[in-house]
Amino acid sequence: MAVLAKGRVFAAATLAALMMATGAQAAGQCGKDGSGFAAWTEAYKADAQARGIDTRPMQGVKYDTGVIKIDRSQHKAFKGTVEQFLARRAPASYVSKAKGYMKSQAGLLRKIEAQFGVQPEVLLAIWGMETGFGANSGNKSVFGPLATLAYDCRRSEFFTNELDSALEIAQKGYISAAQMRGAGFGELGQTQFLPSKYLQFAVDFDGDGRRDLIHSRADVLASTANFLRGHGWSAGGGYRPGEANYGVWNDWNRATIYQKALAEFAHRIAN
Repeated sequence: MAVLAKGRVFAAATLAALMMATGAQAAGQCGKDGSGFAAWTEAYKADAQARGIDTRPMQGVKYDTGVIKIDRSQHKAFKGTVEQFLARRAPASYVSKAKGYMKSQAGLLRKIEAQFGVQPEVLLAIWGMETGFGANSGNKSVFGPLATLAYDCRRSEFFTNELDSALEIAQKGYISAAQMRGAGFGELGQTQFLPSKYLQFAVDFDGDGRRDLIHSRADVLASTANFLRGHGWSAGGGYRPGEANYGVWNDWNRATIYQKALAEFAHRIAN
């Protein structure tokens, strides 16, 4: 998902800073390199614990230079044409695989569409583009990258909220801390939910008592549909440029080329 926080005008940002102390501000000074990370981490833990958050999953976290490097170069991943992007992220083999899932998972997809109003090809496009239908969800603990990005000044407030949310997920036992592993930006599961979005939109669709976006295909696809519905998806509406649901893609990913590619990928699956 990796949704990028929108910019705000200077006056609004200043007013917000004056009116409210964020978790990041309460924790300590953000930084632009790793030199202050250890001190920030200890300050964050003290603040979080005072707010009733169990920080034990953060034990041993280190400044992640890899995630900072990727964060600084995200724009490179979204260069080129839509067709070039599709060739990398949704090649013809993915379209064929998705068409196979349209048949093999038809019953599940119909139930999800009946409840949430999201077309099967849309869910399959997201699932395929995000993790290759669950094959590439990642195996890196979310806590180090989230702590690093929360400390980093570029989007400290945004990722402090995600770190808080990740710790809440572990503390409440929704997913064990050991299982909270992803591709490197703190995303969870087969369609890469940020922790705060897990808390808002994850659903237990298979009825086993857990909202499992790591192992349960039913939960993964239904939760993705719930996210889209929660952001204004119109049941059965079009999703290509100029159609009713095209704007909802922006709430999944802010990159224009990603939005166009998802819409085209879904269209190819359906046709």
